[in-house]
Amino acid sequence: MRFSSSAAFEVTDLGRTDYASVDQQMMELVDAIRLGNAPDTLLLAEFEPVLTVGRAADVELYRDLGLPVHAISRGGKTTYHGPGQLVAYPLIQLQEGVRDLHAYLHALEEALIRTVSDFGLQGTRDSRNTGCWVDGRKLASIGVAVRRWVTYHGVALNVSTDLSWFRRFDPCGLEPDLMTTMERELAAMNHKDAAVTTLPFADVAASLARHIKETLREEN
Repeated sequence: MRFSSSAAFEVTDLGRTDYASVDQQMMELVDAIRLGNAPDTLLLAEFEPVLTVGRAADVELYRDLGLPVHAISRGGKTTYHGPGQLVAYPLIQLQEGVRDLHAYLHALEEALIRTVSDFGLQGTRDSRNTGCWVDGRKLASIGVAVRRWVTYHGVALNVSTDLSWFRRFDPCGLEPDLMTTMERELAAMNHKDAAVTTLPFADVAASLARHIKETLREEN
């Protein structure tokens, strides 16, 4: 299923930034894509520490955790974004015939699985929880929304994220100890100290961008 039929599929890497400014830029692009004034776009970012609370959770429960909290329109519950985590937001105009959000989520999971495979990890799916998993631990979260059939929000992949933040709340409704990072899993696999196993963030970003573009444009 080819989700992106745009002649161009632009990738914009925003680097290290704050969530609020990216959220505004994302929604402006969603409107532009809907009106035919911009091509399908993939936004990449690494956020300053922030909690985002989806439609399935109450934002007031998280006001006292010592970091900014944003109620947002994606599905799902609450997650943490911060340094060492790669966020990717595909903004795609879904045409008639490809408006299958379950298949869209499956394609994003496939992109994550291919990405972590590039770095030696065997990612899997969990039938009960979307995302990318390694040996029962969660490497990446997915939360999407659609506005007049333009997708927004997306995936968050833990490359070297400080996992202690997840212990302050119930990430995506899960036990905090289920959360992990690529560096941590590689260290465990290679029997090394986590501090020794480092990944170039830019290389992971390039890999994820490539695989998202591939999976959203494949005919299957």
